[in-house]
Amino acid sequence: MKVKRVICAAGRSGYMHRDLMAIKAGARQDGMIFHGPTVTPGFKKIVEPATIISVMLVLEDGQMAFGDCADVILAGVAGRDPVFNAADYMEVMEGPVAAALTGRDVSKFKANADELDKMQVGGKRLHTALRYGITQALLHAAALSGKETMAEVIAREYGSTISKTPIAILASGHKDDPTQLDRIILKRFELLPHASFTVVKDHVGFKGEILHAWVKMVATRIKTIGDADYRPRIHADLYGTLGELFSMDVEKIADYIGTLREAAAPYDLLVESPMIAKTQAEQIAKFGELRGLLKKKGIQVGIIADEWCNTLEDIGLFADAQAADFVQIKTPDLGGINNTIEAVLYCRKKGMGACLGGTANETDHSARICTHIGLACQPDFMLSKPGLGADEALMIQTNEMARTLAILKTRS
Repeated sequence: MKVKRVICAAGRSGYMHRDLMAIKAGARQDGMIFHGPTVTPGFKKIVEPATIISVMLVLEDGQMAFGDCADVILAGVAGRDPVFNAADYMEVMEGPVAAALTGRDVSKFKANADELDKMQVGGKRLHTALRYGITQALLHAAALSGKETMAEVIAREYGSTISKTPIAILASGHKDDPTQLDRIILKRFELLPHASFTVVKDHVGFKGEILHAWVKMVATRIKTIGDADYRPRIHADLYGTLGELFSMDVEKIADYIGTLREAAAPYDLLVESPMIAKTQAEQIAKFGELRGLLKKKGIQVGIIADEWCNTLEDIGLFADAQAADFVQIKTPDLGGINNTIEAVLYCRKKGMGACLGGTANETDHSARICTHIGLACQPDFMLSKPGLGADEALMIQTNEMARTLAILKTRS
């Protein structure tokens, strides 16, 4: 099956872009926006609505395959590509990228994805957002060509085994919305609520008291309104705030995490990005040291790596060093979804936990495609996306998995 024509359309993502460095530098919050100068190159404002490009492949039999080019909320930091704006890349997509796709046989996914993921224009590799969307479209096209689900294409080409049950989902939401917390408890998300703690003063407290109280509140609410047999894991994304609070003193960070573990009881606790080092090498070393200290102190908390762990190669370094309990495979940061597939499989091979992550800044279509990757590669859990509403993402991902599993069951 060949591509007859390529069509591109600019659209909206599921969330926003945020200049993390400007926020950490003390920008004043005013509702959703922040007042102050931008810091990260590419940002015009500290908070900006984000855009995507849908790339559509018209196949020779008239079927339409598509993927959505999107990047992460906190673009341009810790080794990530600059902030993505659709208008800046339409010419590239409708020119050299369209030329590379038109006439291509898309019945196989992996070889095409590997080639397009490495494509260069003007001596530079394509932005990760473009590579993300293009390879989504190629996977969709391969599935349409073979009259298969996308999960079946992945399993066949990568030699993986498709899960017979849904993959657990980590709710992604707002830490200050009590009704949302209630909903994700009632809907029995397996992990919750992936709340973001980005500023020490406002979100953690100079003595750690704000974060500690929040963890305690979540545990109490689960016990109060959750089903008797409901045992979710509590998750907090700290964006390096513990490193800032304790001046990267790993011993103090470990001891403080121990107090969070007590506050979360009787539920398990996962902590993402407790610190962000200045270099990748330091990040790996500090995470490894923290993991070792927690084990030595008998503190059972799962540590998740995110920043400085963006590409397939980065994930390989963290996995080889056993620097964390889990790695958040932030799908747009890896560029082509072929890299995401290989990252999950490599983590499993190395015995390292994998979160098939991503960002609220994605789309419904990219979220559906990622559920197929999840079913085919079996990560430990997936991040809910797009958006931070949780309800909508759970609906999209749960239903896509349910449909796929039902189809596969009839074939067996």
